Amino acid sequence: MNETAATFLAKSTIKSADIEHRNKINFNIGRYDAAVPTGKAQFKDLELAKQRAKNIKWRAIETLHEQLEEFEMHFTARGGKVIWAQDSQEALDEILKICKQKECTSIVKSKSMVTEEIHLNHFLEKNGIESIETDLGEYIQQLDGEPPYHIVTPAMHKSKEDVAKLFSQKLGTPSTLSPKELTGVARNILREKYVHAEIGITGANFLISDIGAIAITENEGNARLSTAWPKTHIAIVGIEKMIPSMTDLALMWPLLSTYGTGQKVTVYSNIISGPRQAGESDGPEEMYVILLDNNRTDILANPVQRESLYCIRCGACLNVCPVYKNIGGHTYGTTYSGPIGSVISPNMNGLDEYKHLSYASSLCGACTEVCPVKINIHNLLLDNRQSSVAQGMADFSEKMAWKLWKIASLKRSMMNVGNGGIKSKVVNKLFKGWNSYHAPLQFSKRTFNEQWKNRINAKKEHKD
Repeated sequence: MNETAATFLAKSTIKSADIEHRNKINFNIGRYDAAVPTGKAQFKDLELAKQRAKNIKWRAIETLHEQLEEFEMHFTARGGKVIWAQDSQEALDEILKICKQKECTSIVKSKSMVTEEIHLNHFLEKNGIESIETDLGEYIQQLDGEPPYHIVTPAMHKSKEDVAKLFSQKLGTPSTLSPKELTGVARNILREKYVHAEIGITGANFLISDIGAIAITENEGNARLSTAWPKTHIAIVGIEKMIPSMTDLALMWPLLSTYGTGQKVTVYSNIISGPRQAGESDGPEEMYVILLDNNRTDILANPVQRESLYCIRCGACLNVCPVYKNIGGHTYGTTYSGPIGSVISPNMNGLDEYKHLSYASSLCGACTEVCPVKINIHNLLLDNRQSSVAQGMADFSEKMAWKLWKIASLKRSMMNVGNGGIKSKVVNKLFKGWNSYHAPLQFSKRTFNEQWKNRINAKKEHKD
């Protein structure tokens, strides 16, 4: 077992036994669960809407090279600048180059998982540039020195008392402040940051090919301020965020808001197609879009795993996952947690290092059922498992254990041997990894096959 997998098992063992943590997670997810039916009610035929959304993403991913080139053509025609980044380091180097050109010392940043993926804040801090998270949940996590806990709700694992205590420790406020008062404190601090920042950095929910624009949707207005106040706007976007047409937003935005937070539509929805144009009164003087690959084309090259690139980062699969609800987001040790994170993280960061995440699933299929773009998530998890075995990542003891199990399973006589105590003892000794994290397996005294035979024989005897 590698160090990453060992750390995951150790953390999950601790977290799964933390009742207070579980209660916080279930309480916050429960609020979303209660709201989602309201959002779903806006769709006359929800399954048809989901299928059409999947078709949109299928078209975008299957013709991604064409869509990206079209996006660049339209975006640069209005004075925008496109940077292609092969990996995290290229993206970071380009951002630093822009910062040096602008003599930047302060950045305001809206919520973006892709910036977490490349560890942007840490990089900027090392280079003497202040980068402030302006989303309230992200700001809370930044104050606490933690990464986001959830794709949509970064501080989901914190109660209002936790946040009040954190603000008291870091900002010197009274520890008795209400959520409204805490929000007011953050707002007063962040408004000053917007005014003085030289650069604003955002992600994007979608890249729109036919008009060469990015779409950003949010509930607090921080992304809008981050793009409007600073003279320079940098958007860092994974290439898979593409949709072919602006008209697709009429479906994609409501689906994202419904499955993300239960809203019919998110409060602030923005389409940004470049820097400030002649005659316009607001917007940045310069705008860059960094198109990040970072192993996404490796996923694209895989005919099975390619489907994971349809993800619109709504977080719905995390909210229904029994594993996520027990071990939480940080335990995964990756930027993207939950079921979809367990699919894409091994393919983005290395299957040999992260194959264990694809085994951290009950395979109940709830993630697949809830996905608004109908990604077959649990099947992709199985495919990752199969790929790891095919690539020789299973150790000798694991291979032998399953080989013996296969031999026994294909022979009824062997399956019926030693029921009850003997079989239980043998199997529990054979599968030591199971016993480390589960209760011992206890087989029944008779198999179903034996019980059925006994029943048939009893009926025959009764007739005779």
